[in-house]
Amino acid sequence: MSDRFIETTQAFYQQLTANNTKQWWADHRATYDNALKPAALDLLDRFTPKVEDLCGVPAKSKLFRPHRDVRFSKDKTPYKPHLHMMWQTQDPDARQSPVYFFGIGADYVTAGAGLMGFEKPMLDDWRTFLDLDTKRVSVIFKQLQSNGFHFREPALKRVPSPHAADHPLADFLRMKGVIASRDIGTDANFEPRLQAAFDQLTALNKLLLQIAS
Repeated sequence: MSDRFIETTQAFYQQLTANNTKQWWADHRATYDNALKPAALDLLDRFTPKVEDLCGVPAKSKLFRPHRDVRFSKDKTPYKPHLHMMWQTQDPDARQSPVYFFGIGADYVTAGAGLMGFEKPMLDDWRTFLDLDTKRVSVIFKQLQSNGFHFREPALKRVPSPHAADHPLADFLRMKGVIASRDIGTDANFEPRLQAAFDQLTALNKLLLQIAS
């Protein structure tokens, strides 16, 4: 992979953000097709076995398409202003599959993990598990936060019943999915930092696999 992958990708998306049109894309698509996409696919292939080693289950990689689905959006700009990719765990016994993800935007380089949204049985078991193993789960969450990870804001304004409003994990009980992420910096040698972030995030994904099984 080129040691200018981050630099080239951010420059491309900075320009795209300022010129998000089909004509600009047509004029600059060669950069995406010949530089960004091959480098991203190479990274996905090389990190797949690393992700599999971390969680102990197979993983499937994905590069998100550059085009936006504008059918139901007020924002009609045709292209996503970022390059995002993910590795999804493939545990055959799990009801849902947590992911690791990596994203490069015009002004960020982010690593993260978790589940975007819980299906109803998983949501019920998530809340039950937070009650039954509060201490251990709290340690996992606090460790991630101490390593600079941030959790997405809870979907609910109030803690759902029958859980107490002052529950030690009240914020997490209000979630309908859980994602932790942090910026890993724009230095060219980003892969060791990406690996380190995934190492730290594995406790979260193993917790989710345990709940999902």
